[in-house]
Amino acid sequence: MQSHQDDWDRHWADFAQANDSNPAQAYRQKLVLDLLRESGRGERILDIGSGTGALAAELHRFFPRAEIVGIELSREGVERSRITVPSATFVQRDLLRADDIDSRLQGWATAAVCSEVLEHVDDPVRLLRGAVPYLAPGCRVIVTVPGGPMSAFDRSIGHRRHFTPSTLTGLLAESGLHVERAQRAGFPFFNLYRLTVIARGRRVTRDLHGNSPTAAAAMSAFDRLFRFNLPGSPFGWQIVAVATRP
Repeated sequence: MQSHQDDWDRHWADFAQANDSNPAQAYRQKLVLDLLRESGRGERILDIGSGTGALAAELHRFFPRAEIVGIELSREGVERSRITVPSATFVQRDLLRADDIDSRLQGWATAAVCSEVLEHVDDPVRLLRGAVPYLAPGCRVIVTVPGGPMSAFDRSIGHRRHFTPSTLTGLLAESGLHVERAQRAGFPFFNLYRLTVIARGRRVTRDLHGNSPTAAAAMSAFDRLFRFNLPGSPFGWQIVAVATRP
């Protein structure tokens, strides 16, 4: 999902492979999966802003009996997702448009995820309000967004803002969701990874596409280090929230 000036078909064509191998993505997926396991409401899972289906693939792997639906604005993302997770359903919809609702899925989801989406839109409340009609009463929603300072690479891929637990809580509540908790995660090694990305500046794009052995070794090292991040630290730059539809 994105504001209309962003070209996410081109983004996914350019960055899908690099995104899938990003250790930060794997770290966030683990946070989401652990929270979904806690909720015990994963019969019908909605992936809000499903991208190229990387998270949906993990959802299918960990919850093989669940029905999974992804909603994504990008046609490129939907087509790639259908190849990646053929057992899931992916629909192309603009959640920023109140009239673009798939009536077959109204009130469908018993659990939902929205991972690394809200930072890309000018009006995240409007996007979440567009997603609420797809949620059943009591549906639990897991949300991840970036915190901490923004890098040149973040800006180049359309980040509008980064969040704190309080700012994320506010926009979830304004969207009509009841917030159970919002917290930081990722200290210290996710923060260190983010500082490395900030230090690399615009060279990150070259790192991602240049098949650099140094960049690959760094990614592998961070993937291992992320296992030692402290849970619930007040200093982490990954923001995670759990909310429900009343």
